[in-house]
Amino acid sequence: MEEQKKRTRRANGESAIYFGKDERWHARVPMGHKDDGTPYRRHLTRPTRKELVDEVRRLEKQRDEGSARQPGKPWTVEKWLLHWIENIAKPVVSENTYDGYEVAVRVHLVPGVGKHRIDRLEPEHLESLYRRMQKAGSKAGTAHQAHRTARTALGEAVRRGHASKNAAALAKPPRMEEDETEVEPYSVEEVQRLLLEVNKRRNSARWMLALALGLRQGETLGLRWEDVDLDNEYLKLRRNRLRPRYAHGCSDSAPCGRKAGYCPDRVQTRRETKNTKSRAGRRAVPLPGPLVAMLRSHQDEQERERKIAGDLWSKSDYVFTKPLGGPLSPNTDYHDWKRLLEDAAVREGRLHDARHTAGTVLMLLGVPDRVIDQIMGWEPGGAARMRVRYLHVPDHLLKEVARKIGAAIWGAPETTAVDKNQDNGS
Repeated sequence: MEEQKKRTRRANGESAIYFGKDERWHARVPMGHKDDGTPYRRHLTRPTRKELVDEVRRLEKQRDEGSARQPGKPWTVEKWLLHWIENIAKPVVSENTYDGYEVAVRVHLVPGVGKHRIDRLEPEHLESLYRRMQKAGSKAGTAHQAHRTARTALGEAVRRGHASKNAAALAKPPRMEEDETEVEPYSVEEVQRLLLEVNKRRNSARWMLALALGLRQGETLGLRWEDVDLDNEYLKLRRNRLRPRYAHGCSDSAPCGRKAGYCPDRVQTRRETKNTKSRAGRRAVPLPGPLVAMLRSHQDEQERERKIAGDLWSKSDYVFTKPLGGPLSPNTDYHDWKRLLEDAAVREGRLHDARHTAGTVLMLLGVPDRVIDQIMGWEPGGAARMRVRYLHVPDHLLKEVARKIGAAIWGAPETTAVDKNQDNGS
């Protein structure tokens, strides 16, 4: 026992293990230095030497790998998430990405798991949160957004030594069920009905860019005339229109009592556009002849509107503007699309469904995959997956393939019972 109680002196940087007066084994493990430069050692105690040695080795491994918790008061999940989103994520991610992170942190993660210490958060805590979210009515996609946000934020905490493991990387998010309503692209007849209706409206070419070329909403609303070459019949996509965000401009002593977006003195706090992030998004897109004619007519009409508005015109170089100039709001644009569908007597659909329509038309025209990928703005690595998602094979094409299979294998004529009935006049 006397031998046990002797403290074993170690070389600098090595852990010291000794038997204490409290009849327990103790260790002092060097972990680096504190913020002020002084050495930092972690104290461990266990009832047996074997247990202590095992724990010392585990901690030394974490230290050597850089995953051990650093000195100081441990972070709570709430404190870390709020620090991460404002000081680490916000300066480097896009506005839209930040918005998604912010909602996930504020609405779901902080109320759900914020009180846990970050180094004691377990995968089961997050899985329980995801189940509670779904029971409260959140979709699986919302839980996935919270999961991705937590995984990114906690991954940064692990890299900085505030936690030894990323609980979100180990947690299992809820299964994403396939959308029960399969996206059905608009038929040629429906696109023609829409064409008849858009010709009666302002900014008519805006909708045909979506239906014919599959441009995203942000790409279309962010277009400027400098991006459009009507003589050579192409346009360049290099920026996206962002959703506006406002702050109150009224004084604290005389508040307007409205939301910031409806404040009479509102101040826009977000830039109008951002440059396209990916190389595939920055692309040249060919313009069909009829669309070139529509854009020329639109340019002339916009010039007439500018002259009529005079000093009231908000100067800008946007291709599609409000009646008095200035960029279109994505929210207004969305509601205009809904009214267009109603006026054209075309079935309800998302604005993004027009993109599915354009991709499918390109496929049916036999356009090579590589050219489709460029027009649609798909990254090479994920293009095949995007084609599966966006390019839809119509029923009549499947029936045509079935006829050819029948002829090749069974020698059957390339006709169906329906065709025969039509030939008989029935």
